[in-house]
Amino acid sequence: MTRTELAAGSATQAETLDPLRFFEGRTENSGTAKIVFHKPYHTRTVGLGRIESDGTLTLIQRVEDDGAAPHERRWQVRKVGPDRYRATMSDAVGPVIIEKVGSGYRFRFRMKGNLGVEQWLNPVANGSSAKSVTKVRKFGVIVATSESVIRKASSF
Repeated sequence: MTRTELAAGSATQAETLDPLRFFEGRTENSGTAKIVFHKPYHTRTVGLGRIESDGTLTLIQRVEDDGAAPHERRWQVRKVGPDRYRATMSDAVGPVIIEKVGSGYRFRFRMKGNLGVEQWLNPVANGSSAKSVTKVRKFGVIVATSESVIRKASSF
């Protein structure tokens, strides 16, 4: 097999990545967050996900941000249509809407303080990691950003 064929196979694998199965088992997220008028800080999240009998993903994450006490974040994600998911998340106010756009996934939700969040997850060609880019807006103005890499650490 040529390098071109291998690359094409890897791209196809990344494009068909099941986003629920990606978070099954243990995942680790490491990156940097920046809030306007503050210094950037390191953020780390360790997740443990399980696919329930009805196909719903239950994900519990331990969030460790520099300078803050660790806290737990809980997700429930369900597929609601082709390339569409709906979720609840403990840090969100209301539902989290997830849509497949190209080879990536766009998450949109609201948080306390009238904050609108848009997060993009783009699988890396090897299928065992994804790049996350998040923008937080208030009154349409970006007030925080974050970039990180999520790695699949293990499966059940």
